[in-house]
Amino acid sequence: MLLRALPAVFVWVLTPAFAQVPDLYTTESYGDPPFLSQPGWRPLLNGRDLTGWHGAGRDPHGWVTTRSVTWRRIFDPKRLTFTPGPGDRIANGREGRAAYLVSDETFGDCEVYLEFMLAAASNSGVFFNGKYELQLFDSYGFGGVLMPGDNGAIYRLWNNTGGWPPRVNASRPPGTWQSLHVWFRPPRFEGGRKIANARFLRVLLNETLVHEDVEVAGPTGSHRDRTETPVGPIRLQGDHGPVAFRNIYIRPLDAP
Repeated sequence: MLLRALPAVFVWVLTPAFAQVPDLYTTESYGDPPFLSQPGWRPLLNGRDLTGWHGAGRDPHGWVTTRSVTWRRIFDPKRLTFTPGPGDRIANGREGRAAYLVSDETFGDCEVYLEFMLAAASNSGVFFNGKYELQLFDSYGFGGVLMPGDNGAIYRLWNNTGGWPPRVNASRPPGTWQSLHVWFRPPRFEGGRKIANARFLRVLLNETLVHEDVEVAGPTGSHRDRTETPVGPIRLQGDHGPVAFRNIYIRPLDAP
């Protein structure tokens, strides 16, 4: 699983050529998160501080840990309220403006579960392999045509083409903890040449299927560095409004 260690960075590469996802019909379930009952999961937050994470470019990032996060609909709907200190939740500062937060570890084929909270009209994202974004957005109550900027979407490519809206609007209200459960496969390479694109094999937003086997031809968003790699970090967007995360768990995609 962990093949080699670099300074402050661990590379996780899995050997199966074609990762599989469980059959949706026989494994459909609701309730408690999968890391409580399934083997192989491990947390990427330690419950105390941000050890294991760094700001993009190693710059100061502005994220903090906290014991609790709340939202006030009437008096402060565009903010999240929390007290910085040791805790198992993270938030992107009081003003909702922080640098990207990046995991020290890098991963190949992986299954990820995490929970997030947004303030009203807030916008964030989770980047797999550091370059392929699942959009987080306050889409609650929207009844129109869903776009690549809506909650649970796979964002547009770096050249503003493509983008995959979620199949349905499964969003919960601002101030509510929401969940993402993702099966992801990064690009495949052979002899230094890319032979297969990245794929979101399955994405569940709030336990609802929003993507199935979507091929992503290249990095999403406005990346200056568009080099694709077989492994990469988890990257959290923090510069588009208040967002909090908790229960970030990962396991190899071939785990039982």
